[in-house]
Amino acid sequence: MANPRYWRENPSRYNLIGKRCENCGTVHFPPREICPKCRRKSIGKMKSHKLSGRGKVYSFTIVHEPMPDFSLMKPYIMAMVEMEEGVRLTGQIVDCEPARLSIGMEVEATLRKLGQEGSSGIIRYGYKFRPR
Repeated sequence: MANPRYWRENPSRYNLIGKRCENCGTVHFPPREICPKCRRKSIGKMKSHKLSGRGKVYSFTIVHEPMPDFSLMKPYIMAMVEMEEGVRLTGQIVDCEPARLSIGMEVEATLRKLGQEGSSGIIRYGYKFRPR
């Protein structure tokens, strides 16, 4: 991911801040300017909303043949997590053996290293999930 885009998305990545539509009450993550449910624009209708960070595993897969940047982590777990607010996030499951993970398992978001930017050495952080 390019550095400018990464820095723009930091509030979402570091704090799980999405948007809540004041018209229909739907929470969206990542943040949106227009509610896809009721089509209201953000002018006073989409407010920042911090997600609780708690959810349940909706679906998952175990990656055995990763991309080169993730080769030291194999095997690792990627999951779709349904948050308490109803939104679904995709993220890596950490601190859990693949055999112990199950659909419906309660997880919580945690801030972890996502990667490092080439020769510049800039470390990128973001959310991952761990069992609760």
